[in-house]
Amino acid sequence: MNNKSFGKKVLGFVQDNTVPLMFIVICAICIPLSGFSASYLINEIVTRMGRNIFLILCLLIPIMAGMGLNFGMTLGAMAGEIALILVSDWQIWGIPGVVLAMILSIPISVLLGYFCGKILNMAKGREMITSYIISYFMNGIYQLIVLYMMGPIIPIKHSSIKLPRGYGVRNTVSLLNMRQCLDNLLAVRVGGVKIPVLTFLIIGVLCIFIIWFRRTKLGQDMRAVGQDMNVARDAGIKVERTRIISMIMSTVLAGFGMVIYLQNMGNIATYSSHSQIGMFCIAALLVGGASVDRASIGNVFLGVILFHTMFIVAPKAGAAITGDSMIGEYFRVFASYGVVTISLIMYETKKRKNKSLVGQQLAQAQKEEEAQNNG
Repeated sequence: MNNKSFGKKVLGFVQDNTVPLMFIVICAICIPLSGFSASYLINEIVTRMGRNIFLILCLLIPIMAGMGLNFGMTLGAMAGEIALILVSDWQIWGIPGVVLAMILSIPISVLLGYFCGKILNMAKGREMITSYIISYFMNGIYQLIVLYMMGPIIPIKHSSIKLPRGYGVRNTVSLLNMRQCLDNLLAVRVGGVKIPVLTFLIIGVLCIFIIWFRRTKLGQDMRAVGQDMNVARDAGIKVERTRIISMIMSTVLAGFGMVIYLQNMGNIATYSSHSQIGMFCIAALLVGGASVDRASIGNVFLGVILFHTMFIVAPKAGAAITGDSMIGEYFRVFASYGVVTISLIMYETKKRKNKSLVGQQLAQAQKEEEAQNNG
């Protein structure tokens, strides 16, 4: 019995953590093949943690509210980019530039988050695909703003940002004077590894805020809405309003996260920086063991470490195995999309299995009740 019980526990653990275990195996194979030194690998992982964790944390609040994986975080990323373009044109650099960009992104993010929340309230049960399509729709609006409205309507002074025709923004906007200003302030080196202390402090503050927020009245309301909207509505919770607030919070945090991300990169790819950010953040969260309806801060940290370790070592490992580093490039793009697909299939399978189990239990209870009545 003990062996059977232990075996069931192991099998349950493997089923619940299939994606993280799969990526641990992939990383274990690829790391030796890549030939990277331990210090280089740790340095790269720490850098990517500082760059990406804030962005991924913004996904936790909509999951708590039962809205699934928020592909609409791309809207917040667009708000952060627009704010950084304006700050670059005004030539405000360093920490003041980062802070101003975050402040400027707030009203844009609130507006976009409210719009997204209203639409998602009309598509209950289909939030993920709807938010994914909304991000494509808003990308068209974003392109219109930066390609045609910046210059004639929104003043852009510097020729280094404007296209030669006199309006529209160049493909790349340099943030060289702002590059890693957050990461370098209070940075320490331990064994050749640069640790961006200030960036991790900001991430730590957000983690504490999320833990605290879960215990507030609004946080409890969001959890209640996430568990059962009808029960929450009967309890007097304004379900639609609560869902909109969760989207606004997620979008504002995504705007902040994009500013942190781009100051680390040192430039803005004006028309493509935001395009894959939602997919990669969601993939990293799922790699950490999260699901559509359950995610924790621990999943975020584990996911970033595993997903970005694979991103770092895959091209070199691909080159070592096949002689072509592009194989590794294709593999990591395939893995990022594949992990989202596998996780969604697993979630749906588990949901249907649980629903079937509940149905069987109800049927069994009805049979027992009928048997008692007949007896």
